[in-house]
Amino acid sequence: MRDHVRQHFRNAPHTSGESAVKLRDYIEAGTVEATNVYEAWEQLRATESPLDVGDLLETELGALKICKYVGFEDAKWVIPEVKPAEQAPSEQPAEASTL
Repeated sequence: MRDHVRQHFRNAPHTSGESAVKLRDYIEAGTVEATNVYEAWEQLRATESPLDVGDLLETELGALKICKYVGFEDAKWVIPEVKPAEQAPSEQPAEASTL
């Protein structure tokens, strides 16, 4: 998780249930082989980059788990809504009125 986002996450009130996370707020740090998220947490705890509150783990099947003070909870990627491109007004000549 990027540092500026981590501070906001750490100070936000705890919410239960699935967390919505944005891809732009995260940096891929690598992979770890583990049978579950707690084993991965234990393996990374003694490294230079241990898991911290707000960090994500993604399984081979694509399931996301976010590290919180209370453990790991489900997370999902927020997919930004694609806005349709604005169409330029068509340039049509004004109709002449006849009297």
